Amino acid sequence: MPTPQELWESYFYPETYDPATTNGTLRNLLGERDGSVLAQLEYGETSDRYAELMRGEVAIARTYDARHLCAIHQHLFQDVYDWAGEYRTVNIFKSTPRGFADVGGGEIDRYMGDVQRLVDGTAWDRLGRDAFAERAAEVFAYLNQAHPFREGNGRASKVFMEHVAEQSPFTLDYARVTPAVWNDASMYSGPDLFTYEPQAASLVPVFYAIAVDRQPGVTLIVDDAVRGRSTLRASYPNAPGVTQLRGDSRSVYYVRNDGAVRGTRNGNAGEGRE
Repeated sequence: MPTPQELWESYFYPETYDPATTNGTLRNLLGERDGSVLAQLEYGETSDRYAELMRGEVAIARTYDARHLCAIHQHLFQDVYDWAGEYRTVNIFKSTPRGFADVGGGEIDRYMGDVQRLVDGTAWDRLGRDAFAERAAEVFAYLNQAHPFREGNGRASKVFMEHVAEQSPFTLDYARVTPAVWNDASMYSGPDLFTYEPQAASLVPVFYAIAVDRQPGVTLIVDDAVRGRSTLRASYPNAPGVTQLRGDSRSVYYVRNDGAVRGTRNGNAGEGRE
């Protein structure tokens, strides 16, 4: 049986792996050995897939469980990694002593079971903004702690949360918070050392800020590139967007369910124009 170190190293091209940093370039279907180039190619490959999901062009059963999240991840990363949609085989620690769900103890499935329980046990269509923010934050805290995949958890989770929000009067505009705010809130939501339950309090104001009144028949897709933010973020990225249409500092595209771009909105979320 491979050791944890051997399993960790198996994700990378051997010639790119640095034992000092325990990092390298992930094996990929593009055959790219340069990590910086791979990051750019990955976002290019997943952007269109993300837009397909957000426009509802992909038939994914809304079961709000591990199967649901794996289907999202598989669609997003099918062109980049052969393990798209599959659980990671290694443990991941990121800025927290507790680390994400332990792959050896069934914790991923346990956290995903909690996610499904929370989603199914909520009357989303009856929630106002305050209650929506509290419950969405709790769902995401468990989802984030599960962190089932070796890469791409943030992108898959954001699509999943939009699927959850479909049941409510709100949609999610992740551009309304900065990457730093999103990252910090996600990090602080992790369980304390030697405990199981995530702490969702840090995420409540974030979900309150990104909750936008849903417009029937209209999908909200945010483009990172036109906002000038990094397109190379991996674990807690802003969602990749649609093709760049404008060069201003912040653009949000409203896309009808038939896929046609309806208009852009610049500046604060409350301002708009066709």
